[in-house]
Amino acid sequence: MSDHDQSNIGLGLWKVPNSHCADVVYDAIKVGYRHLDNACDYGNEVEVGQGIARAIADGLCTREELTIVSKLWNTYHSKEHVKPALEKTLADLGLDYLDSYLIHFPIAQPFVDFETRYPPEWIFDPEADTAEMKTAPVPLIETWRAMEDLVQQGLVKSIGICNYNSGLLNDLMSYAVIKPADLQIESHPYLTQERLIRLAKSYGINVTAFSPLGALSYFELDMADALESVLTQTVVTETAQKHAKTPAQVVLRWNTQRGCNVIAKSSKLDRLKENIDIFDFSLSDQEMAEISALNKNRRFNDPGDFCEAAFGKFCAIYD
Repeated sequence: MSDHDQSNIGLGLWKVPNSHCADVVYDAIKVGYRHLDNACDYGNEVEVGQGIARAIADGLCTREELTIVSKLWNTYHSKEHVKPALEKTLADLGLDYLDSYLIHFPIAQPFVDFETRYPPEWIFDPEADTAEMKTAPVPLIETWRAMEDLVQQGLVKSIGICNYNSGLLNDLMSYAVIKPADLQIESHPYLTQERLIRLAKSYGINVTAFSPLGALSYFELDMADALESVLTQTVVTETAQKHAKTPAQVVLRWNTQRGCNVIAKSSKLDRLKENIDIFDFSLSDQEMAEISALNKNRRFNDPGDFCEAAFGKFCAIYD
């Protein structure tokens, strides 16, 4: 496996419990991961940093060999809060720069001080009689200008966005002085996002797919039904048998073969190894097409669905 191939698969840290997060990061680096996907909102950047520090100290890798990504949370969109938010992330991770810093959602929320609550999550004041999400009138151009400043100051190597749609991406490209290097979106065989990926690539933007196995990340959150697993689809299981691979490996390979980077999450060592072991086989054009044909535009991570139910405010960002 080449280093280039390894960098296509990142370790996602969403929902990795703090208690063993440092060990998961260390183990992932040990088996070959070099791309780590973090966020303020995940609440485990201190432990991620401990795992990174231990791996570097033990000679498993150098800092320069790692691609470390984090994300700006919704409450820090105002220009005066962007740099302090990054500095908090850097302090937690024990780093002096990030390889990539992304706007987590195109949603601005009122500022919550670090001392009040960190990570701030979605609800403005959990102690209020009606604990609910609030939004703030901060234009995305203001946030992007502050992100560009971080690059100029050498605090981040590149900047990007998550959860943008094609309209927002076209708008961003009209005013960005420093162009986004990465677009991170939910994408799997049930949500192929062909048009958005094509648009991003036409702008020279790398695309990273999160939740690449679809429903798997969402069962425990009651945001997906067990019957919605793409891994049990006949075309996936038969392709897996043909290549002597697991269904998960086939679905991950499908995404990387489309030219996407992939963020895969696991806390189990055998699964970490399995997820990265996808570069010794290729899917045929027909297999690629058959898996892509499973698309039904099923989005599991949709604020338009979960915000109202969980946080008391309707907040749609996709049509």
